[in-house]
Amino acid sequence: MAGSIISVKHLVKIYKMGDFEVHALRGINLDIEPREFVAIMGASGSGKSTFMNILGCLDVPTSGEYFLDGVEVGKLDRDELAGLRNLKLGFVFQAFNLLPRTTALENVELPLLYSSKLNSVQRREKAMEALNAVGLAERAQHYSNQLSGGQQQRVAIARSLVNDPVMILADEPTGNLDTRTSVEVMEIFQNLNGRGITVVLVTHEMDIAQFAERNVVFKDGRINKIVKVEDRKIASDELPKIPVLADELES
Repeated sequence: MAGSIISVKHLVKIYKMGDFEVHALRGINLDIEPREFVAIMGASGSGKSTFMNILGCLDVPTSGEYFLDGVEVGKLDRDELAGLRNLKLGFVFQAFNLLPRTTALENVELPLLYSSKLNSVQRREKAMEALNAVGLAERAQHYSNQLSGGQQQRVAIARSLVNDPVMILADEPTGNLDTRTSVEVMEIFQNLNGRGITVVLVTHEMDIAQFAERNVVFKDGRINKIVKVEDRKIASDELPKIPVLADELES
Protein backbone atom coordinates (compact mmCIF):
# COMPACT_ATOMS: atom_id res chain seq x y z
CA MET A 1 0.00 0.00 0.00
CA ALA A 2 1.38 3.43 -1.01
CA GLY A 3 2.60 5.43 1.94
CA SER A 4 2.79 2.50 4.34
CA ILE A 5 5.64 2.58 6.82
CA ILE A 6 5.64 -1.24 6.76
CA SER A 7 4.55 -3.31 3.79
CA VAL A 8 5.17 -7.05 3.63
CA LYS A 9 4.11 -9.25 0.74
CA HIS A 10 4.02 -13.07 0.77
CA LEU A 11 6.57 -13.20 3.59
CA VAL A 12 7.90 -16.70 4.26
CA LYS A 13 10.45 -17.81 6.83
CA ILE A 14 11.72 -21.39 6.98
CA TYR A 15 14.28 -22.58 9.52
CA LYS A 16 16.23 -25.71 8.60
CA MET A 17 17.16 -27.98 11.48
CA GLY A 18 19.07 -30.89 10.02
CA ASP A 19 16.65 -32.77 7.77
CA PHE A 20 13.66 -30.92 9.21
CA GLU A 21 12.15 -27.64 8.14
CA VAL A 22 10.24 -25.36 10.49
CA HIS A 23 7.83 -23.08 8.65
CA ALA A 24 7.73 -20.09 11.00
CA LEU A 25 5.93 -17.77 8.58
CA ARG A 26 3.68 -18.98 5.78
CA GLY A 27 2.99 -16.10 3.39
CA ILE A 28 2.33 -12.98 5.48
CA ASN A 29 0.73 -9.91 3.89
CA LEU A 30 0.39 -6.81 6.03
CA ASP A 31 0.53 -3.02 5.75
CA ILE A 32 1.06 -0.70 8.70
CA GLU A 33 0.52 3.01 8.20
CA PRO A 34 2.56 5.88 9.67
CA ARG A 35 1.37 6.87 13.18
CA GLU A 36 -0.45 3.59 13.72
CA PHE A 37 -0.32 1.65 17.00
CA VAL A 38 -0.47 -2.08 16.26
CA ALA A 39 -0.29 -5.04 18.64
CA ILE A 40 0.99 -8.37 17.31
CA MET A 41 -0.57 -11.27 19.20
CA GLY A 42 -0.55 -15.05 19.16
CA ALA A 43 0.37 -18.13 21.13
CA SER A 44 3.95 -19.32 21.55
CA GLY A 45 5.16 -20.69 18.21
CA SER A 46 2.59 -18.74 16.20
CA GLY A 47 5.28 -16.79 14.31
CA LYS A 48 4.84 -13.38 15.93
CA SER A 49 8.40 -13.15 17.30
CA THR A 50 9.90 -14.25 13.97
CA PHE A 51 7.81 -11.61 12.26
CA MET A 52 8.99 -8.92 14.67
CA ASN A 53 12.63 -9.93 14.15
CA ILE A 54 12.19 -9.48 10.42
CA LEU A 55 10.46 -6.12 10.90
CA GLY A 56 13.40 -5.06 13.07
CA CYS A 57 15.95 -6.08 10.41
CA LEU A 58 17.35 -8.62 12.89
CA ASP A 59 16.49 -11.53 10.59
CA VAL A 60 15.75 -11.95 6.89
CA PRO A 61 12.85 -13.81 5.27
CA THR A 62 13.31 -16.93 3.17
CA SER A 63 11.15 -15.33 0.49
CA GLY A 64 8.75 -12.44 0.03
CA GLU A 65 9.15 -8.68 0.15
CA TYR A 66 9.53 -6.27 3.03
CA PHE A 67 9.45 -2.51 2.55
CA LEU A 68 10.35 -0.29 5.52
CA ASP A 69 9.43 3.35 4.98
CA GLY A 70 9.68 2.82 1.22
CA VAL A 71 13.00 0.94 1.29
CA GLU A 72 13.07 -2.67 0.04
CA VAL A 73 14.90 -4.35 2.89
CA GLY A 74 15.69 -7.55 0.98
CA LYS A 75 18.06 -5.69 -1.36
CA LEU A 76 20.29 -4.35 1.44
CA ASP A 77 23.56 -5.85 2.58
CA ARG A 78 24.47 -6.30 6.26
CA ASP A 79 25.96 -2.82 6.71
CA GLU A 80 23.03 -1.18 4.94
CA LEU A 81 20.61 -3.14 7.15
CA ALA A 82 22.42 -1.95 10.26
CA GLY A 83 22.29 1.62 9.01
CA LEU A 84 18.59 1.43 8.24
CA ARG A 85 17.92 -0.15 11.65
CA ASN A 86 19.78 2.61 13.48
CA LEU A 87 18.16 5.36 11.43
CA LYS A 88 14.53 4.22 11.38
CA LEU A 89 13.90 1.93 14.37
CA GLY A 90 13.86 2.02 18.14
CA PHE A 91 13.73 -1.22 20.17
CA VAL A 92 12.24 -1.95 23.60
CA PHE A 93 12.59 -5.41 25.16
CA GLN A 94 10.96 -7.30 28.01
CA ALA A 95 14.24 -7.55 29.96
CA PHE A 96 15.06 -3.78 29.65
CA ASN A 97 18.66 -4.60 28.55
CA LEU A 98 20.22 -1.73 30.51
CA LEU A 99 23.90 -1.66 31.42
CA PRO A 100 24.05 -2.05 35.22
CA ARG A 101 27.09 0.12 36.01
CA THR A 102 25.98 3.16 34.06
CA THR A 103 23.46 5.86 34.86
CA ALA A 104 20.06 6.21 33.22
CA LEU A 105 21.43 9.10 31.17
CA GLU A 106 24.46 7.11 30.02
CA ASN A 107 22.23 4.17 29.02
CA VAL A 108 20.09 6.47 26.89
CA GLU A 109 23.19 8.03 25.33
CA LEU A 110 24.58 4.70 24.10
CA PRO A 111 22.98 4.63 20.61
CA LEU A 112 24.35 8.10 19.94
CA LEU A 113 27.94 6.97 20.43
CA TYR A 114 27.79 5.49 16.93
CA SER A 115 27.02 8.90 15.42
CA SER A 116 29.98 11.01 14.38
CA LYS A 117 27.69 13.99 13.81
CA LEU A 118 27.23 14.77 17.49
CA ASN A 119 29.72 15.90 20.09
CA SER A 120 29.51 14.88 23.74
CA VAL A 121 27.45 17.92 24.76
CA GLN A 122 24.93 17.34 21.98
CA ARG A 123 24.66 13.65 22.89
CA ARG A 124 23.98 14.55 26.50
CA GLU A 125 21.31 17.08 25.50
CA LYS A 126 19.50 14.60 23.25
CA ALA A 127 19.60 11.91 25.94
CA MET A 128 18.11 14.33 28.48
CA GLU A 129 15.37 15.26 26.02
CA ALA A 130 14.50 11.57 25.60
CA LEU A 131 14.40 11.01 29.38
CA ASN A 132 12.19 14.05 29.74
CA ALA A 133 9.84 12.65 27.08
CA VAL A 134 9.15 9.63 29.30
CA GLY A 135 8.88 11.67 32.49
CA LEU A 136 12.16 10.49 34.03
CA ALA A 137 14.55 13.43 33.72
CA GLU A 138 14.87 13.67 37.51
CA ARG A 139 16.32 10.14 37.64
CA ALA A 140 19.01 10.76 35.01
CA GLN A 141 21.96 10.19 37.36
CA HIS A 142 20.60 7.03 39.03
CA TYR A 143 21.96 3.58 38.25
CA SER A 144 19.74 0.71 37.10
CA ASN A 145 19.67 -0.93 40.54
CA GLN A 146 18.34 2.34 41.99
CA LEU A 147 15.32 2.28 39.68
CA SER A 148 12.07 0.35 39.88
CA GLY A 149 11.13 -2.02 37.06
CA GLY A 150 8.80 0.55 35.55
CA GLN A 151 11.48 3.23 35.71
CA GLN A 152 13.99 0.90 34.05
CA GLN A 153 11.55 0.29 31.23
CA ARG A 154 11.08 4.04 30.87
CA VAL A 155 14.85 4.39 30.47
CA ALA A 156 14.72 1.66 27.81
CA ILE A 157 11.94 3.54 26.01
CA ALA A 158 13.95 6.78 26.20
CA ARG A 159 16.92 4.94 24.70
CA SER A 160 14.71 3.76 21.84
CA LEU A 161 13.70 7.39 21.18
CA VAL A 162 17.09 9.05 21.23
CA ASN A 163 17.84 8.54 17.52
CA ASP A 164 14.45 10.01 16.51
CA PRO A 165 13.12 6.76 14.96
CA VAL A 166 10.06 6.64 12.75
CA MET A 167 8.93 3.46 14.51
CA ILE A 168 9.33 1.73 17.86
CA LEU A 169 9.26 -2.07 18.03
CA ALA A 170 8.47 -3.38 21.51
CA ASP A 171 8.73 -7.08 22.37
CA GLU A 172 6.59 -7.95 25.43
CA PRO A 173 7.52 -4.61 27.05
CA THR A 174 5.27 -5.23 30.07
CA GLY A 175 6.19 -8.88 30.60
CA ASN A 176 8.29 -8.18 33.73
CA LEU A 177 6.01 -5.53 35.22
CA ASP A 178 3.05 -5.57 37.58
CA THR A 179 -0.39 -4.51 36.39
CA ARG A 180 -0.26 -0.89 37.52
CA THR A 181 3.20 -0.28 36.12
CA SER A 182 2.27 -2.03 32.86
CA VAL A 183 -0.57 0.44 32.37
CA GLU A 184 1.78 3.35 33.03
CA VAL A 185 4.27 2.07 30.45
CA MET A 186 1.51 1.52 27.89
CA GLU A 187 0.29 5.07 28.47
CA ILE A 188 3.78 6.29 27.59
CA PHE A 189 3.73 4.28 24.35
CA GLN A 190 0.31 5.66 23.54
CA ASN A 191 1.39 9.24 24.22
CA LEU A 192 4.49 8.80 22.05
CA ASN A 193 2.28 7.38 19.32
CA GLY A 194 0.10 10.47 19.65
CA ARG A 195 3.20 12.56 18.97
CA GLY A 196 3.66 10.85 15.61
CA ILE A 197 5.75 7.72 16.25
CA THR A 198 4.49 4.42 14.83
CA VAL A 199 4.38 1.74 17.54
CA VAL A 200 4.34 -2.02 16.92
CA LEU A 201 4.43 -4.30 19.94
CA VAL A 202 4.28 -8.01 20.63
CA THR A 203 2.10 -9.06 23.53
CA HIS A 204 0.13 -12.08 24.66
CA GLU A 205 -1.99 -10.02 27.07
CA MET A 206 -5.38 -8.89 25.78
CA ASP A 207 -5.62 -5.95 28.18
CA ILE A 208 -2.27 -4.63 26.93
CA ALA A 209 -3.35 -5.09 23.30
CA GLN A 210 -6.36 -2.86 23.99
CA PHE A 211 -4.08 0.17 24.06
CA ALA A 212 -3.40 -0.36 20.34
CA GLU A 213 -5.59 0.64 17.40
CA ARG A 214 -5.35 -2.73 15.64
CA ASN A 215 -4.58 -6.24 16.82
CA VAL A 216 -2.91 -8.60 14.34
CA VAL A 217 -3.36 -12.16 15.57
CA PHE A 218 -0.94 -14.86 14.38
CA LYS A 219 -1.63 -18.60 14.33
CA ASP A 220 0.56 -21.35 12.88
CA GLY A 221 2.71 -18.92 10.90
CA ARG A 222 -0.21 -17.09 9.33
CA ILE A 223 -2.27 -14.04 10.17
CA ASN A 224 -5.42 -15.51 11.65
CA LYS A 225 -7.30 -12.21 11.93
CA ILE A 226 -6.86 -8.46 12.09
CA VAL A 227 -9.13 -6.71 14.55
CA LYS A 228 -9.79 -3.02 14.98
CA VAL A 229 -9.86 -2.29 18.72
CA GLU A 230 -13.35 -0.99 19.45
CA ASP A 231 -13.09 -0.60 23.23
CA ARG A 232 -9.67 1.00 23.16
CA LYS A 233 -7.98 2.03 26.39
CA ILE A 234 -7.02 5.69 26.18
CA ALA A 235 -4.07 7.21 28.01
CA SER A 236 -4.44 10.27 30.19
CA ASP A 237 -3.49 13.65 28.72
CA GLU A 238 -0.35 13.88 30.84
CA LEU A 239 2.50 11.39 30.96
CA PRO A 240 2.14 9.23 34.09
CA LYS A 241 4.47 9.90 36.99
CA ILE A 242 5.77 7.04 39.09
CA PRO A 243 6.12 8.22 42.72
CA VAL A 244 9.67 8.39 44.09
CA LEU A 245 9.87 6.32 47.25
CA ALA A 246 11.78 7.44 50.30
CA ASP A 247 14.16 4.49 50.19
CA GLU A 248 14.92 5.28 46.54
CA LEU A 249 15.86 8.85 47.50
CA GLU A 250 18.34 7.50 50.02
CA SER A 251 19.95 5.06 47.57
